[in-house]
Amino acid sequence: MSVADFLALDFLWRNVSELINYLFDANKRLYIVYILSALLLAIPVYRRTFSAGTGVGFFKYIFPWSIYSSQSARHDYALLVINKLIKSALFPFIVITMAPVAIGVSSGLEFIFNYHEPVVLSSSAIIAIFTLFLFIADDFTRFVLHYLLHRIPYFWEFHKVHHSAKVLTPFTIYRSHPVESLLYAVRMSLTQGFVVGCCYYLFGPTLKMFDILGANLFVFLFNFCGSNIRHSHIWLSWGDKIEGWFISPAQHQIHHSNKPKEFNSNFGSALAIWDRWFATLNKSSQVGELTFGLPVKNAGHDSGHSSLLQIYVEPFKKCGHRLLKKLTA
Repeated sequence: MSVADFLALDFLWRNVSELINYLFDANKRLYIVYILSALLLAIPVYRRTFSAGTGVGFFKYIFPWSIYSSQSARHDYALLVINKLIKSALFPFIVITMAPVAIGVSSGLEFIFNYHEPVVLSSSAIIAIFTLFLFIADDFTRFVLHYLLHRIPYFWEFHKVHHSAKVLTPFTIYRSHPVESLLYAVRMSLTQGFVVGCCYYLFGPTLKMFDILGANLFVFLFNFCGSNIRHSHIWLSWGDKIEGWFISPAQHQIHHSNKPKEFNSNFGSALAIWDRWFATLNKSSQVGELTFGLPVKNAGHDSGHSSLLQIYVEPFKKCGHRLLKKLTA
């Protein structure tokens, strides 16, 4: 075996091992605890739908072969692996860290407001403030980027990959173009850097967050409360009152509808208040039966994502055509 072959096999094995570890990492959607909680939350939905259901029937309801064996689902599985390899191979050459941002924010605040002694609070209060600030800032910037992915035509071409899923499974969360993944990575670094920089200036360097098994408390609760049902066929609604504050799994399924009015709503991840502010909130009681995917040849939203090659190449082609049209206009 040549050195190149050995390095290639080592690279592949490391990435496969990391993918398997998703089942045991509380920061990943596929964490086994989140999967189990999703199964528990699906039980009352199944009972409402099939009052005389059985254990076998429940299993078939949760994992319908027609969905999990479909071409769309198979693309999701492939994209999970391929995108992991792309990220490992290319992202290390793109320096995306929150440390420089945090230092810059903290230094900027010192320059504007001058140095001060850290605010004196109990360690529990500081941890609570930092954890909550980090969660709210992260959720808001996720909303903003998601909103822009739909509103900016060049961004939309890449985000179409996620919306091209014709069926939803927990693996659909990993159905994204590497360009979109890069945008989210930059967003995360900027957001975390800003929050850490502000809290460092206010409270000093000893910052900690409330966590459960290494995941932010609120992130853990969000994932525990049905994050894996968001990308599924299981209609889990929380009712109008709660859905005015928190995005339910059913509301995110509305976002995957192939109707523009519906997929241009419910941009939020956990909190629904951002959608209320931007007038993009759509509650589960306001819609009927859903069909997932992209409209075919409708206002430029034609799919063109029927193969893995198209999924990766089509966004670049469409952006190139848009740019060329603009330059030659």
